[in-house]
Amino acid sequence: MLAALDSGWADPTRLYRDARRARLLLDNAREVVAALVGGGARADEVSFTGSGTQAVHLGVLGVLAGRARVGARLVTTAVEHSCVLHAGAWHERAGGSVHRVGVDRDGLLDVDAFAAAVAGGGSGGVALAAVQSANHEVGTLQPLEQVAAACAASDVPLLVDAAQSLGRVPVPAGWSVLTGSAHKWGGPAGVGVLVVRRGTRYRSVLPDDQRGLGLVPGFVDVPGALAAAAALQARLGEAEALAARHSDWVDQVRAAVPRLVPDTEMVGHPTLRLPHLVTFSCLYVDGEALLTALDREGLAVSSGSSCTSDTLSPSHVLEAMGVLTHGNVRVSFGRGTTQADVDRLLEVLPRVVADVRRTLGATGL
Repeated sequence: MLAALDSGWADPTRLYRDARRARLLLDNAREVVAALVGGGARADEVSFTGSGTQAVHLGVLGVLAGRARVGARLVTTAVEHSCVLHAGAWHERAGGSVHRVGVDRDGLLDVDAFAAAVAGGGSGGVALAAVQSANHEVGTLQPLEQVAAACAASDVPLLVDAAQSLGRVPVPAGWSVLTGSAHKWGGPAGVGVLVVRRGTRYRSVLPDDQRGLGLVPGFVDVPGALAAAAALQARLGEAEALAARHSDWVDQVRAAVPRLVPDTEMVGHPTLRLPHLVTFSCLYVDGEALLTALDREGLAVSSGSSCTSDTLSPSHVLEAMGVLTHGNVRVSFGRGTTQADVDRLLEVLPRVVADVRRTLGATGL
């Protein structure tokens, strides 16, 4: 990225020498990403956005607009990332409809209900289906092969939000639109990827611009795009080794936490899951208090629950799964994580949970 700041600073849509050099770098980034995401993608189908969220918004709304004559119905799941749900809400305010298919207690999509939804048409017909490759809160992998087959049978394009899986596990073919976020695979923050296959009806919901293949307006971040492509290439080169190591740690945490900490629930599918992510919920514990206490111990973790002092609203993913929504901890293992970090988590967690419960007066229940 630093090298490209010197050689890729120019506007790649211009014709002078530095601009042509920037265009070569951008084309190279597109070719690399197209080859790595799979599904038969081509370089001219790849666009770079300002974030994974922006890629999802443009992908969802652009296909819905492009297929407005077919219908106004979006079929998705109850556990999608909030960016998909927000795009769906925008679509509903504009007069469209959204059908959210439920999941089981492990977070797995009901494939039969999904197939019926994309085949049923509903209000004005189905314009688009949107299904994540893996859940961002609990790590459950969705059955994309079956999802893609159901969409193909009903001639409905499929958008796959692959933010959590790109660079970690392969994304099955059969999608029409794919989105990703570079910082998830070790690339720069503020770079998203939007891949729209040729033949997919698409109309931008933003004003026209000659840049970005007509999908993403504005000046392309060439150094960011090149760095994102290089990082994805590097991550895939070590994905198998990382997956084996991370999956072993996930197994350790899943086995140890229920034994070490009373009244806890492991969340997400035990085997059909991402290799690096493990989630559990602790009864009688406030999620924010638990995360703050772990942070003081030097452990940076997240929560599947979006419950805050402002909204007091639990995670829509956990609610849809019917699992414990509060006291939730989401642990992600990164490239720099070590066995000592995992041991530290398992050493500290029982004491921290007990301290938080004691502070809240939730002992002896």
